[in-house]
Amino acid sequence: MHTLNLGILAHIDAGKTSLTERLLYTAGVIDEIGSVDDGSTRTDSLALERQRGITIKSAVVSFALDDITVNLIDTPGHPDFIAEVERVLNVLDGAVLVVSAVEGVQAQTRVLMRTLQRLRIPTLIFVNKVDRGGARDESVLRGISERLTPAVLAMGSVYGPGGQDARCTPYTGGDTDFTDRLTELLADHDDTLLAAYVENAEPLPYSRLREELAVQTGRALVHPVFFGSAITGAGVDALIRGIKELLPADEGDVDGPVSGTVFKVERGPGGEKTAYVRMLSGTVRTRDRLPFGRGEERAEGKVTAISVFDRGSDRPAAAVGAGRIAKLRGLGGIRIGDPVGAADATAPGRWFAPPTLESVVVPCAPASRRELHAALAQLAEQDPLINLRQDGIRKDVSVSLYGEVQKEVIQATLADEFGIDVTFRRTTTICLERPNGTGAAYEVGDQDPNPFLATIGLRVDPAPVGSGIGYRREVELGSMPFSLMRAVEETVVEALGQGLHGWQVTDCVVTMTHSGYWPRQSHSHAAFDKSMSSTAGDFRNLTPLVLMGALKEAGTTVYEPMHRFRLEFPADLLGPVLPVLAQLRAAPGAPTVNGASGVLEGEIPAARVHELQQRLPGLSRGEGVLETDFDSYRAVVGTPPDRPRTDRNPLNRKEYLLHTVRRIAGRGEDAR
Repeated sequence: MHTLNLGILAHIDAGKTSLTERLLYTAGVIDEIGSVDDGSTRTDSLALERQRGITIKSAVVSFALDDITVNLIDTPGHPDFIAEVERVLNVLDGAVLVVSAVEGVQAQTRVLMRTLQRLRIPTLIFVNKVDRGGARDESVLRGISERLTPAVLAMGSVYGPGGQDARCTPYTGGDTDFTDRLTELLADHDDTLLAAYVENAEPLPYSRLREELAVQTGRALVHPVFFGSAITGAGVDALIRGIKELLPADEGDVDGPVSGTVFKVERGPGGEKTAYVRMLSGTVRTRDRLPFGRGEERAEGKVTAISVFDRGSDRPAAAVGAGRIAKLRGLGGIRIGDPVGAADATAPGRWFAPPTLESVVVPCAPASRRELHAALAQLAEQDPLINLRQDGIRKDVSVSLYGEVQKEVIQATLADEFGIDVTFRRTTTICLERPNGTGAAYEVGDQDPNPFLATIGLRVDPAPVGSGIGYRREVELGSMPFSLMRAVEETVVEALGQGLHGWQVTDCVVTMTHSGYWPRQSHSHAAFDKSMSSTAGDFRNLTPLVLMGALKEAGTTVYEPMHRFRLEFPADLLGPVLPVLAQLRAAPGAPTVNGASGVLEGEIPAARVHELQQRLPGLSRGEGVLETDFDSYRAVVGTPPDRPRTDRNPLNRKEYLLHTVRRIAGRGEDAR
């Protein structure tokens, strides 16, 4: 039996969860269609999802289409939870992108489609809500072609859009206008088909066109568009046929080497981990010893239980084979993104922008600070991008965010699941630093002002934008023990978390230029003496000092996140709109005016997007429509913002050494 791992993606409120319910109902998995408003849908199982009527976590349900098992993954539509969508993209065979027939193409729709195209994920488009007042079919199709991709084709027509009796009729091979459009679209991507189309007086057989449509859809070259309503069921049968015939199911090699990837992690009532795994190859059985992770963090665990998805829910199974999605238990240290089975050096791709906001989480009861950190650590297992960060001096805990709704969800989750009431400080923008030039520094062991038995030299060089952090050695690998070499490299990556202005330093290469250590030794006839020998602690404590010295010589520039924006507004309000954009440090392009409507596109600092959203209704008589999504980082003009530093950021040498000695003494360790 073949398996199709299918993602349902959309801008919030386009109706993707309702479509999931309709597909399950049509396939005979459920007897009654649940309601998002009533909190009775199959995939929105969290109490918070039911209360808010939005999807927060991805959910997997399964149904059968003849000989194909479809694992349907319902994903969040709100942009604050885009990280959840990103993890799902790595395990999909195909996708259905849902567009509202009322609102049309929206900001998140464009972000999702760009990513699906970049990953070459076969995608069908479903225009939902044709039964709703204000529904449009032709103009929405035109908007899809203009704003998503021109390689689209309507697979049917809509009669009576905007009413409860709206009907969707699929085109057939007898519709000559449809087959002509289909032939022209397919011929754009196939020279053989183009030649046959030009040379033959007779139309090409519809069976051949349908086969070629499946091929080109499977290669993500074209995107069939279906119309319908998840509420009334209109057009859903045609969509199901498209899913079955046009999207490529995975056969998988169940006898091959075990290989899979983890895209979701949950904890049960007893704290045990459950990993959601897409099997790429081979078969995993209960009680198998299964390796997972990468590099030095690679580990092995015993699979204690397996659940596979079947007819709307998961059921226990003795084994799971290639192509399937399963829940594995017993792998205690497993994390999101880990490969299982065969080692895979390639980490899952990052397809969306990282969070650009952060806030400090403050417990209402100061005594619960320790419990708060533990609870946030568990939430970080489910969403690593919240990126816990603790101020070593004030012990404040910060989290990275995509938006205010995500903040509210974290607050409610901490209260409901962990019994911890919290508040948040003001949300701030996450900037980053890049080196301006080359800088170098070194310290010789046990020579003033270096109190550590370690010699380290480091050089920092700029690297291309987007390259991240690189690390190299100009010293021989055997010049000192590998454990000490590794201590330096690990600490370099950690210390770059805060640069000269307190922000993450990126797009640089750090090179180790000097090294030296004191071998293990002791006084005559005595045991090993740490005061006479280098330890990893010496190198971990000295590395930040040397690195900051190199960064000071190189200098750094602070960059702030920028968003692309598209603003639609009444054309007669262009005069009042432009000064407001200037106040918000936005850089709009030339306006486009079409009748009574005007459009401005440009870029705006991420920190000012929320303010623009708040001012827009009054600025545009309630008619303005704003779309934004992350674009890039741009150098801050004027005085760069500083971020609070931790005691591991040694800009003040004396304070750093004092904190280091106190920290070590507090743990009862060697004073170095």
